[in-house]
Amino acid sequence: MTNGIVNKFPKDVLMYLILKLPIKSILRFKSISKSLYNLMQSSTFINLHLNHTTSTKDEIILFKRSIKEGHNEFRSIMSFLSSYHDNDDFYHVSPDLDVPHLTSTTSCIFHRFIGPCRGLILLTDKVETVLFNPATRNYRLLQPSPYDSPLGFHRSINGVAFGFDSISNDYKIIRLAEVRGEPPFYCYTVIQWRVEIYELSIDSWRDVNHGDLPLPYVHWYPCAELFYKGASHWFGNGRSIEMLAFDVSTETFRNIKMPHTCHSKDRKCYALVVLNEYLTLVCYPYPGCKIDPAIDFMEIWVMKEYGVIESWTNIHIIPPLVIESPLAVWRNHILFLQSISGHLISCDLNSHEVKELNLDGWPESLRVTIFTQGLTLISKEIQHNSTQLQ
Repeated sequence: MTNGIVNKFPKDVLMYLILKLPIKSILRFKSISKSLYNLMQSSTFINLHLNHTTSTKDEIILFKRSIKEGHNEFRSIMSFLSSYHDNDDFYHVSPDLDVPHLTSTTSCIFHRFIGPCRGLILLTDKVETVLFNPATRNYRLLQPSPYDSPLGFHRSINGVAFGFDSISNDYKIIRLAEVRGEPPFYCYTVIQWRVEIYELSIDSWRDVNHGDLPLPYVHWYPCAELFYKGASHWFGNGRSIEMLAFDVSTETFRNIKMPHTCHSKDRKCYALVVLNEYLTLVCYPYPGCKIDPAIDFMEIWVMKEYGVIESWTNIHIIPPLVIESPLAVWRNHILFLQSISGHLISCDLNSHEVKELNLDGWPESLRVTIFTQGLTLISKEIQHNSTQLQ
């Protein structure tokens, strides 16, 4: 009977009506009839939902932290938060979830929490890689990279990225590997850069040799590996501090110069966020160093025209704060930070008011991303590795 009623509506009208619904209602509608299920599983509907007009009021805070449960054993928890009237009175919009697979000390402190990219989040500790859709709660444990270092060399993963290739219509995970000589040959001067690329549609890794490129040494920061304008971004240290961008579609590198105040001896760390749709650089004092209130300000720069170095503009100078790192920007004016002790902090970019929130975890384990819910499917070529979090 339900199928008969649904079939009376033209498909385009039905799509338009369903797109107006909250995502929880859309997910419930999938179980009403086979016709609705097929419609909402279609790439056409999923892309329309991804591209339909949203505002910051449609965004949700995805907050991940780890709790110690034993020696080198941690429980990682993911919370879904929002707030009323653009303030910092945060509330849970749905029950917390346990994060599977990432449970060691290394996993909870040095892991990546990258995204969102078209509704998907990547979590990885360089060994385990989990692709997750926060809206549907579906996730998939991906097969590990098969690449290792040859005898006499050490292979370290310095950068990780996750992005969407708009040309091949596929998601890619990128790992930037440095291959360096080690005992017994002591070839420390031999350095080779290689790029490992995973393509979701074929569930496969490939290794690309970029050894002839003079790439900078890539630094890891908790809030740095950002996919923006079709490219993944890292911070590098070559002849000067610079940003390294990797175009996910063409698989080519380019360097982006940072503001003139950034240099290798400025006692600063760096973070990348998106603020008012601009690529935004946050410069903050190195964690643990003694703060000099006269010089150790936090600076926020926006690149008003992407790729144009001269368009870097300093829009905020925030009084010195003792923090571990920035994490994300909420509704274009609340900057989330993690404290040295593992508490979540909010800083209002307009008033510079700083508050310690009633949300905490193991020091250095906090991660935040802001996402708009989407229906993106996670392909299930390896069925036993795909499941749903409860």
